[in-house]
Amino acid sequence: MTSTTDLEATMTSTPDIPDRDLSFAGSVVDKAIEHMMSKQINSIAIASALLGGAMGMLTRALPDDVVVQILTNAIESVESGDMRRNAGRDHAGEA
Repeated sequence: MTSTTDLEATMTSTPDIPDRDLSFAGSVVDKAIEHMMSKQINSIAIASALLGGAMGMLTRALPDDVVVQILTNAIESVESGDMRRNAGRDHAGEA
């Protein structure tokens, strides 16, 4: 098992994502969601496909323990109500 210190070191050693890249990627995802919604694709299907794609990207780019920490943070955000309080707000890049 990786210690918290090792995990923090791995996460901080990951290259920073340029704001322009995050903004561009977020806008492409937003447009893809809008397109699928206009085609009346089920919301759960859209979310599941996006989550699956995101998981694939994360597991190719990061060690498993870092992916687990990202998922743990996401679970904590749901359990604490943070995600629901921010419903409707753009969450791109907040993982």
